[in-house]
Amino acid sequence: MNRPMGITIIGYFYILGAMVLFLTLGSEFDIGINVRFGVPNFSETLIRITIGLFSLIMAYGYLALSKWGYWTMICYSVLFGVISLTIVDSYKSQPFIGNAVFSMIVVIYTFRKRKYFLKSEASNSIKMV
Repeated sequence: MNRPMGITIIGYFYILGAMVLFLTLGSEFDIGINVRFGVPNFSETLIRITIGLFSLIMAYGYLALSKWGYWTMICYSVLFGVISLTIVDSYKSQPFIGNAVFSMIVVIYTFRKRKYFLKSEASNSIKMV
């Protein structure tokens, strides 16, 4: 089954994001990634590594058109979108609005392409029998 180009782009975007998180370990920013994810009391490095690894695993499942990849992407995007909207009020920062909009686009697009994830599960169970 062919994977839609949008799913490929979103999956690769998350892989790229994970690589950027790993490459910027030790760098300091005005607003840390721990604050962006709503956990300011946790170590910046720990959050970068955790989110980077999680993003790689999520992208793998999403690109493989797995059911768990679908649900993980939906849940992650909703959570990150809500966190971004919450932080907009505190920091009055444009990137957080962009993060929220991107998260909304990912949720809507992924939901509209849900049949690819459901077909993938059905075809995998048939092959295993």
